[in-house]
Amino acid sequence: MNHKLYVTAILAMTADGKITDRQSSAARFGSDNDKIHLEQQVSLADGVLFGAGTLRAYGTTITVSDPQLLRERTQRSQPSQPVQIVVSRSTNFDPQWRFFQQSVPRWLLTTASASLWLDKAYFERIIICRSDKNERAIDWSEAFTRLRELGLQKLAVLGGAELLASLLAVDLIDELWLTICPLILGGDAPSLVGGKGWLQDRGKRMQLLEVKQIEGEVFLRYRVIKQ
Repeated sequence: MNHKLYVTAILAMTADGKITDRQSSAARFGSDNDKIHLEQQVSLADGVLFGAGTLRAYGTTITVSDPQLLRERTQRSQPSQPVQIVVSRSTNFDPQWRFFQQSVPRWLLTTASASLWLDKAYFERIIICRSDKNERAIDWSEAFTRLRELGLQKLAVLGGAELLASLLAVDLIDELWLTICPLILGGDAPSLVGGKGWLQDRGKRMQLLEVKQIEGEVFLRYRVIKQ
C-alpha cells in the first residue's frame, strides 16, 4: 500500500503571474474553460486543500456536478464529493458562508487548541498538527500522514499563495496545473507563490509534462522536481 499522498496544485494566474488583484478579491478572470478544467482535476481527488483566506474570498468551494465526472468517481469507488479541507489557525468562520450549506464533507486542519472548537459545528473532523519548531505552523509531514491514514490518496491544492509556498518548501507538491489567463494586473497584487521566496540556486525546478491551448488560455502541467 502506498503511504504517500499524491498532491496536485491547480491554480490560475494572469500573464504576469498574479492570482488576484491588489485588494485580494476573489479571482474571477478564468474563463468557463478554466472552470471546466478545474472541476475535472478536482474530480480526480479524494480531498481538496485550501487556505482560510481563499475560503473568505469566495465563501464557497468547487464541487463536482458534471454527471460524467460523478459516474467516473463512482466507478473508482470514490464518494460523490472529495473532502474539503480548510487550513486555518483561527475560529473566524461565518456560518452564513455558502460553503457551510454545500453538500460536501468539511474538515479543518489547524494548529489551534482543540478547546477552541468544542462549541463549533462547522467541520466534521478537526485535525490538529503543530510544528515542534513553531507551534503556530502546521507540521505538514505529520498532517499528510494523518490524511493518508484517514483514507486519502490524491489531494488537490487550490491556494492560496502562502499555502503553496509552505508545501513547496517541504517538497510536498508532486504536480502543478497552471492556467495562464490573458490579463495583466501588475503592481503589488499577490503572485502565485508567497512566502520569503528562494534564491536562484534553491528555486523549485519543474519538468513540463503537458501544454494545452483552449481559446485565449494556456494550460500547463508540470512535475515538481524534488530536491
